[in-house]
Amino acid sequence: MPGQFEPIPGGGAAIALDDVEISIIRSLSVQLLELIGPGPAEDSSDDPLAELFAEGPTEPPSDPVLRRLFPDAYGDPVDVPSSPGQAEEEREHAAEFRRFTENDLRTGKRESALAVIRSLDALTPAGDGGAVLKLSHDESQRWLGTLNDLRLAIGSRLDVVDEEDTDLLYRLPDEDPRKPMVMAYLWLGGLQETLVSTLMP
Repeated sequence: MPGQFEPIPGGGAAIALDDVEISIIRSLSVQLLELIGPGPAEDSSDDPLAELFAEGPTEPPSDPVLRRLFPDAYGDPVDVPSSPGQAEEEREHAAEFRRFTENDLRTGKRESALAVIRSLDALTPAGDGGAVLKLSHDESQRWLGTLNDLRLAIGSRLDVVDEEDTDLLYRLPDEDPRKPMVMAYLWLGGLQETLVSTLMP
């Protein structure tokens, strides 16, 4: 099973990872956690109910990566310009939606990234280096979410908007300073694709 996820009995997935691959995924997941930031309960209150009633931000994040991870729920269709009144109404709806959902979205992404890190930390090394990672169905879903978030984050840094941009990445010369990031982006895409295939009924 080198290089790709394969199904295992019980509905989970498994993959053989070498030490470098383990280190890359773990490092990227830690960076994702740092980017997402702490939850409301971690930085504000000792009240256990505070998180339930904490309101999130109403404005999109300033960081383009976070804007990709937490996009507005409402917006103008590209080919149908809205009137100024419609645009203002959409901004208000987007702000209200973000206020009540972004904290939960951040918590979910944070928990998934932590699950990825913990599953990597729990691996038992094989004799020749690396290890076989075995995931339950629920763990696979968390991995899938984090792989997607990592690709969105890296894609944002690489200015990937559509398939045409991805095609251009394959043609970057080796000396381009973006090449390591491109290789990680493409590799994570392959992992994501095989994990999706593994989880399909």
